[in-house]
Amino acid sequence: MTYGSGMVGAWIWACIRSFGKWNAMMKVALGQFAVAPDWETNQRQCLDLIAQAKAGGAELLLLPEGILAQDINNPELLPQTAQPLDGPFMEGLRAASQGIAVAGCVNVPDGHGRFYNTQFVLRDGAFIAQYRKLHLYDAFSMKESQRTSPGLELPPIVQIGDMKVGLMTCYDVRFPELARHLALAGAEAILLPAAWVRGPMKERHWEIMAVARALENTCYVVAVGECGARNCGASMVVDPLGVITLALGEAPALGFATLDRERIAHARRVLPVLENRRFADPVLADR
Repeated sequence: MTYGSGMVGAWIWACIRSFGKWNAMMKVALGQFAVAPDWETNQRQCLDLIAQAKAGGAELLLLPEGILAQDINNPELLPQTAQPLDGPFMEGLRAASQGIAVAGCVNVPDGHGRFYNTQFVLRDGAFIAQYRKLHLYDAFSMKESQRTSPGLELPPIVQIGDMKVGLMTCYDVRFPELARHLALAGAEAILLPAAWVRGPMKERHWEIMAVARALENTCYVVAVGECGARNCGASMVVDPLGVITLALGEAPALGFATLDRERIAHARRVLPVLENRRFADPVLADR
């Protein structure tokens, strides 16, 4: 009997397919830019980044938080410029998302004069995930909740290529229970769009917590920051053992990195924190 036929052949091909799937890699692009006050300018910037990410062979492009419009001198711009997900800004991005997944955050009206800080994931012209930011940035003399309504549901996990990806947004990274919930639910990578405000030690906070969320959950963290007049940029990819494999500075940039499922498997073999934990999922325990 040859190896290509019968039960032996079927077993070998099953092993090959299983090995190939587990060792799958995903190339991601991080599109860091300064958000302008008008959505048309920002849409053109996003479309350019999508085109460059496709040309670079990325399966996923992550954009920052608040990419619809921003003006630090006009806080009322955010609710005034909010658009529904079927509005002209997102329609342009949907049309461009053929052949690539695109994620980022926009302001979506809540129907009561405020808005939801909404993370989206597009692929092939369709929404495959949405998440309304749970933790609003009421800290360091700022109060996001003045104009923003909080989400009420846990973020989803979405399949992109062979990888399961969870969603968090900016200030969420300061709440380790959310990342732990995503990891226990199967996330192998966490997408973290942000508009991280500069300040004493703030950039250090950003790096420490992105690394901690990756290391304590043995998953990738893909974090992209807006880099305008107020925010620090500092986008990065952190691997499941806490190694920063890509780091961008404070200027607009497009960076590429590869997420490797074998690296996740290795991390979870040598550092089995998810297996060794002694307590239940704190997020689900309260629900």
